[in-house]
Amino acid sequence: MSHSYPYPPLINTSDTQASNDVDMGNAAAGAPASDIDSKTGETPEDLFLWLEELDSERAMDWVMKQNARTESELFDDGFNTTRESILTVLDATDKIPMVTKRGEHYYNFWRDSQNPKGLWRRTSWESYLQEDPEWEILLDIDALAKAEGLDWVFSGAQMLRPTPGEPYTRALLKLSPDGGDQVRIREFDLSAGGFVPGGFDMPVAKTNVSWAGPDTLFVATDVGEGSLTRSSYARTVRRLQRGTPLDAAPEIFAIDESHVLAYVSHDPTPGFERDVAHDVIDFYNSKTFLLRDNQWVYIEVPTDVGVSLHRGWVLFSPQTPWTREGVTYVPGSLVLADLEEFLAGTATLHEIFVPTPSTSLQSIDFTANYILLNVLQDVSSQIVICDPARDFELRAMDIGSPLHSFGISAVDDQDPECGDDFWLTSTGFLTPTTLARGSVAATATPQAIKSTPARFDAADFEVSQHFARSDDGTLVPYFQVSERGLRLDGQNPVLMNGYGGFQASLTPSYLGAMGPGWLTRRSTDGRRGTYVVANIRGGGEYGPNWHRAALRENRHRAYEDFAAIARDLVSRRVTSREHLAATGRSNGGLLMGNMITGYPELFGAISCGVPLLDMRRYTRLAAGHSWIAEYGDPDVPSDWEFVQTFSPYHRLDDALDEGVEYPASLIWSATSDDRVGPVQARKMAAKMMDMGVPEVRYHESLDGGHAGASDNGATATMLATSYEFLWRHVAR
Repeated sequence: MSHSYPYPPLINTSDTQASNDVDMGNAAAGAPASDIDSKTGETPEDLFLWLEELDSERAMDWVMKQNARTESELFDDGFNTTRESILTVLDATDKIPMVTKRGEHYYNFWRDSQNPKGLWRRTSWESYLQEDPEWEILLDIDALAKAEGLDWVFSGAQMLRPTPGEPYTRALLKLSPDGGDQVRIREFDLSAGGFVPGGFDMPVAKTNVSWAGPDTLFVATDVGEGSLTRSSYARTVRRLQRGTPLDAAPEIFAIDESHVLAYVSHDPTPGFERDVAHDVIDFYNSKTFLLRDNQWVYIEVPTDVGVSLHRGWVLFSPQTPWTREGVTYVPGSLVLADLEEFLAGTATLHEIFVPTPSTSLQSIDFTANYILLNVLQDVSSQIVICDPARDFELRAMDIGSPLHSFGISAVDDQDPECGDDFWLTSTGFLTPTTLARGSVAATATPQAIKSTPARFDAADFEVSQHFARSDDGTLVPYFQVSERGLRLDGQNPVLMNGYGGFQASLTPSYLGAMGPGWLTRRSTDGRRGTYVVANIRGGGEYGPNWHRAALRENRHRAYEDFAAIARDLVSRRVTSREHLAATGRSNGGLLMGNMITGYPELFGAISCGVPLLDMRRYTRLAAGHSWIAEYGDPDVPSDWEFVQTFSPYHRLDDALDEGVEYPASLIWSATSDDRVGPVQARKMAAKMMDMGVPEVRYHESLDGGHAGASDNGATATMLATSYEFLWRHVAR
């Protein structure tokens, strides 16, 4: 079970598909212009600090020159062919329109070549079952952007739940001006199909809202001095009545500015209506409160025990061993109790899931009468159903193949006619996604509703799983997608992908864009591409312990794991250094930075996207302060002792006189990224160029936020740029 905090983590794990994961705004421009070295007490010279001036003329002039250089070298006919083949996949009109049920309607957000910014739309169940459903267009984002002169990016909708039996009529829409985390929130009338005149409308900011009633919102946003945490998220929450100015709304909840964020939500479930507040201390510690008699009542558990509420239950998931009344619950377990009994101190705790060394709980959801558990067994999915009416009996669902991913979620637990229905998605690296619907209470096999057609010929490819032994003896799994009968002579072009952070798991998913972008291409001697996914520590593949093994001072384990997989590929003669490429984004970009500086002898080329790289200053840039629990605080001398060992920007200094042969490196980011920001990527590239490192290229998109792209065309360009750079260097 994971927290469901309404802010984006430092995650952008996939290099094969787009996600609107993050605006640095001018956060960097206000950062201190110097650092005090915690070891020497001196002020070191940072020759490239001026690149932290986010949109200054000289910084953007440097960016434009680097973009022009990179594009002049890469954007040729071969690049265009790759880009168009990827764009064809992304814009395909026969992909699955995934839906969310609200009342009698099924809602979907859709992009294609005719609607690059997208359509927010809905249909009926009967129509959705058809091959070509009839959609009611609620909002055309392209038309809105044209009418308002702003390149809006749709970032989601939050519905106002009506009284039982009544239709949904209102929603709050989140619109980003550049694909970043900052959004404008506007009230939308579902019946009239337009924005509500004089309705709720909040300016662009990192805002979280929750309906508290038809005319009331809980709002966590920037309301001036003292309202934000050091992580750039809201520190206070206000109750906003319709017609009241935000600055006049009463503050109802606040946290310390050193914490990450505060938010309050209203649970409208009939019979269980309540207001819930969260003090998110850091990524792995939080406090949860219930409003009782106008007082916030703390649900007392250790702060690293995740808390969720569902109807009359409270659920707990500890990150570290949790002992209560003589019973110890292991990290990654799922524990349930009656909420009122727990608050009264009389609860019996029920242990629903206990992980083993090879299993972990990835997510949970609820139908009207059951709990749905998504479990990983050596990084392959298992679906388990829990029946509370039968003393929390567990039964595994027969879902088929290993080395695949399955997802399960409730269709609508509030609908009396289908409250126990679920969605089941299935996918694999070579298996297009299928969407099915079933009922927990039924014995029939879930009915397949929609399937994605194959985007490339996978008949000659196969998927296998392997384990490499890391430096400390730990076996680390990885997936390999390659041609059948692969020649094991060390000459195959291989692309490794990794992440290894924030308890995020890399699981099998269909390689629709990577098929034409990497797998089906041929090198000069006719070889096709091989793709490898590394399930290194720091991720969540084996639960909290797998994650915590690479936290803070143990960060090196994630990098040792990735390097061990690279060596294993070489020892198995799948590839060799000159034919091995690697890619990673966000925290995975930090991983790539440490491959460049710590293991340059293993890789021929690296693509380092939207990365952290200057770990001395990361807490002062964008949302960096919120990741101290993951990496450590460089302003604390004892922390800087270990943080500097995985700061790629500083590790370059150690190699100045060592004659290191660095891999060809593409470093890329987005100007509008307000989660990590582009400045660390800029500085790393500039420093490597200044050192005379050959084959270093930089590219920066102007919009797209932390995802690096705001529409399918931009996504295709981003992916093709990365694939083309890597292919040219390792597929010789």
